[in-house]
Amino acid sequence: MMRFAVLVFPGTWSERDCQYALSHGMGQQADLVWHRDAALDGYDAVVIPGGFSYGDHLRTGAIARFSPVMAAVRKHADAGKPLLGICNGFQILCESHLLPGALMRNDSLQFRCMPTHLRIENADTMFTSAGHAGQVLEVPIAHGEGNYYADAETVARLEAERRVVFRYVTPAGDATAEANPNGSVANIAGIINERGNVLGMMPHPERVSEQLLGGSDGLLIWRSMVESAVALTG
Repeated sequence: MMRFAVLVFPGTWSERDCQYALSHGMGQQADLVWHRDAALDGYDAVVIPGGFSYGDHLRTGAIARFSPVMAAVRKHADAGKPLLGICNGFQILCESHLLPGALMRNDSLQFRCMPTHLRIENADTMFTSAGHAGQVLEVPIAHGEGNYYADAETVARLEAERRVVFRYVTPAGDATAEANPNGSVANIAGIINERGNVLGMMPHPERVSEQLLGGSDGLLIWRSMVESAVALTG
């Protein structure tokens, strides 16, 4: 059994969904870890869930990056262990410079809560190894600032290094403007760091981790993380 830390900041609201998906759906130990805790020793993987940390004051994730736990998060990432940031977690990872780019206001200037389709661009990662390249998943979004932006040079590097993991597409798998729910550059929905152990994504896999809730495509991500954590521990 792997040990997962699910971080909780003031304003986090998806932590128990992530905990439930990991514990009940995957049979793993998943602990809620308060942001003032300064250590993550003993955890095999870390999840930064969605929400509105610190009420999105200043901008999304800007204050959470200074929480005591973030030094331990960086240490965890530097050790090569899996780290997943979902929605606000993605925003926090970008603010903490663990991932490049930034999440801006949706181009519609509206909060969008809806199903989206994601195409797996790279199945050779800790988060997608249970799937295959080109596979389309249905995973919902719920955000007002999910518009991923990076300069042209950074985007080109992400593409060349296969660090774009998920892209917004139609149900048929086409990356069209209509399939893009927030205006993200190149329809990007999720990226990884250079080492490949840190993933940030805007859609919420924890909300499609049980068929009773309307879908289980999110289990592919959790399953990949568990298998990757097991492989690291030998």
